Amino acid sequence: MAVSAATVRLSGMDAATSPVPAASADAPWGDVWGQDAAVAALREAASDPAAMTHAWLITGPPGSGRSTLAHAFAAALIAEPGDERAMHQVLAGTHPDLTALRTEGVIISIKDARALVERSYFAPSLGRYRVIVMEDADRMAERTSNVLLKALEEPPERTVWVLCAPSDADLLPTIRSRVRTLRLREPDVADVAELIVRRSDVDPAIAEQSARHAQRHIGMAQRLATDAAARARRDATLRGVLGVRGVGDAVEVAGAIVAAATDDAKALTAERDEAERATLLRTLGIAEGAAIPPAVRSQLSALEDEQKRRATRSLRDGIDRVLTDLESMFRDVLMLQFGRGGDAAGDGLINRELEPELRALAAAWTPDRTLTVVDRIGITRENVELNAAPVLALESMLVTVASGRIP
Repeated sequence: MAVSAATVRLSGMDAATSPVPAASADAPWGDVWGQDAAVAALREAASDPAAMTHAWLITGPPGSGRSTLAHAFAAALIAEPGDERAMHQVLAGTHPDLTALRTEGVIISIKDARALVERSYFAPSLGRYRVIVMEDADRMAERTSNVLLKALEEPPERTVWVLCAPSDADLLPTIRSRVRTLRLREPDVADVAELIVRRSDVDPAIAEQSARHAQRHIGMAQRLATDAAARARRDATLRGVLGVRGVGDAVEVAGAIVAAATDDAKALTAERDEAERATLLRTLGIAEGAAIPPAVRSQLSALEDEQKRRATRSLRDGIDRVLTDLESMFRDVLMLQFGRGGDAAGDGLINRELEPELRALAAAWTPDRTLTVVDRIGITRENVELNAAPVLALESMLVTVASGRIP
């Protein structure tokens, strides 16, 4: 069976044989960080039927822990209080009463949505509830969202839906009207840095810089703090954009950005793609290096198509991270232009390490020009998401950086 770009976890290891590590003293909430109010609300719902709603939407900025909280809530709902084994199985994604979808493609397909809806009507097999977690609900097109409507409005008595998205505005009003929304707080830079130091034992200064550059996105801050090459690539990209003076520079820098994002995407997906292909061939009884029989070529082609969609998503995510970094840099310029850049040490700036260059740019440009560039970055993000060629979209944006005008 081909691996879908939307990974749907239904059940996993046998409950009698799956390893169970020592449970957290605060199981299943131990991995949820910095969201005390949200945890309190979900604890109450899991323990008090009067506070329970059968369709939830957890919103918060990227890196705020939406999916971690969703799975902790699922564990609290499915497992009986004190059943550490069942809680661990839910958190590991192996409990039969948990169905979780996390898309690695560009969108969530109607087929995947229908599979979730079908699963939602099964009665719980072992736990107190059946829980359906959709981690990327914002990636549903309107037609796909419509598939969920009735299931969200009238779920079976012991089924709970938990959707995750950056904000409720990312979903249709018809979806929002059928769920209870729980908004997560955005952590402070100091809090994220402290967490990274505890997790990875990195230098506190590197942790603070990474948390600041990641704009408090915990996962991205973790990567920057533990990967010197990633920090160097980010710095080189921002300095390269600051050096754009004309069309030639724009073409060169755009190509370099896309090449770096492509290499990152390949590094993240190549090993997994090969493992999936080997698993499929082994499942079909085909020895390594043997010719592929015509009867199974369609299955292999389906897998390759899904992997290409995943690679496209990974590349777009990489470009989006670059655009987020550029947006932060030009917002720093705006802060300086409006006298809000902090003290002489640059406190308040996200990209404090580039302060001399940013102050020079703030003096050379007008605020209107900076706002034009910030707006153009937002337009570029939308164009890339709508399938524009990344290199052309970036070239057009960088021409605006060089000229102050939209092409």
